[in-house]
Parts: sequence; structure tokens; C-alpha cells
Amino acid sequence: MRLRTAFLSLSVAAGLAVSPVIAAAQTSLIMVEEQGCVWCARWDDQIAPIYPKTQAGKAAPLRRVDINDDKPADLHFARSLHYTPTFVLMVDGHEVSRIEGYPGEDFFWGVLEKMLSDAKLMPDPAKS
Repeated sequence: MRLRTAFLSLSVAAGLAVSPVIAAAQTSLIMVEEQGCVWCARWDDQIAPIYPKTQAGKAAPLRRVDINDDKPADLHFARSLHYTPTFVLMVDGHEVSRIEGYPGEDFFWGVLEKMLSDAKLMPDPAKS
């Protein structure tokens, strides 16, 4: 599990980040969380330290939103938010895709890279 995170850390540290991110729009990854969420804490422990240093983190910087607060006016979710954590890929304030829950870092990275690839924000990981 931690092997992928270690590899990403080494790649970034060595300056080997694969291809450049295609930047065109205001893009962010919204993490919908709440206090006491065990899976949010696990994501914070496993992913949060490395996320901003990765290609995905550069393509979609993280923004946190508490599920119990009013939704920010600049964000338009395609459907209601019910679970924490939920990771919502936003382009120009509109939802493109989401991950509901956090079943572990391997699943998270694979799905996130696919979401970014489908949105043409990063190269297809299957072709790398």
C-alpha cells in the first residue's frame, strides 16, 4: 500500500514526474469531510502529506469543505453529499466526477488518476 506513495515521493523528489499537467481551467479536488470521520483521518495520514507534491495534486489542488457547513457558493455539486470523505473533482466550480469513501491509498490513486485523465487534466495512467 505504501509502496505507491513511496514511489510517488521518490519520483517527485528526483524530479521525475512523468508528463506535464494540461492546465486550462480552474481545477480543484474538494475533500468533503467532518470532524470524527475515521476514514478522513486515515486519508490525512496516508495521502495528505504527499498529495500536493504529486502530479494529481498539482493538477487539482486540494480544498476542504465540512459536510455540515453551508456549501460554498462557488461550488456546484451534481448531487447531494451524504458520505465522508467524498472527493469531488471540480472544473470551473462544477462537479466533473467524485469518489465516495476512502477504501485505501491504492484504490484512491487509481481512481483519482482515471478521473483526471477522463477530464483531460493529466495523461491516461494506463498508457504511461
